[in-house]
Amino acid sequence: MTSGKQAAGVLEGTPSAILETVVYCEDLAAARQFYEQVVGLQLVSDEPDRHLFFRVGKSMLLVFNPNQTRTATVKVGGQMIPRHGGDGASHFAFQSKREQFEAIGQRLADHAVAIEAQIEWPGGGHSIYCRDPAGNSVEFATRTLWFHEE
Repeated sequence: MTSGKQAAGVLEGTPSAILETVVYCEDLAAARQFYEQVVGLQLVSDEPDRHLFFRVGKSMLLVFNPNQTRTATVKVGGQMIPRHGGDGASHFAFQSKREQFEAIGQRLADHAVAIEAQIEWPGGGHSIYCRDPAGNSVEFATRTLWFHEE
């Protein structure tokens, strides 16, 4: 049984985008240096030893210290934020334009960040992969990896 109305194959109330993406890193100082200086993101909020929040276009990248978010109680407006945390490397991708790839590669090289892979996808997308200080797989990918339009 399904609830909600379906229009053109999409359920009513279906999300339209990802608002935030989370990765976990115990060394927030190293993560801050990587995401600010290597990737070029703007820091919006930081709480020492707990989190870093970065603006990525119209989305947010949240970097949490899992040692804190698994155990600490945080309340907003009297409501507790659910505890969370991750183990091991995760993966996410930044949407990038093809003409930015040379500059991305140069910034990675300038900061001694190894490129793990560069892939020209059969469908027309392009990707560069590297690792952040926590070992998370960070991808820079063209929109054409998943969609026809750039």
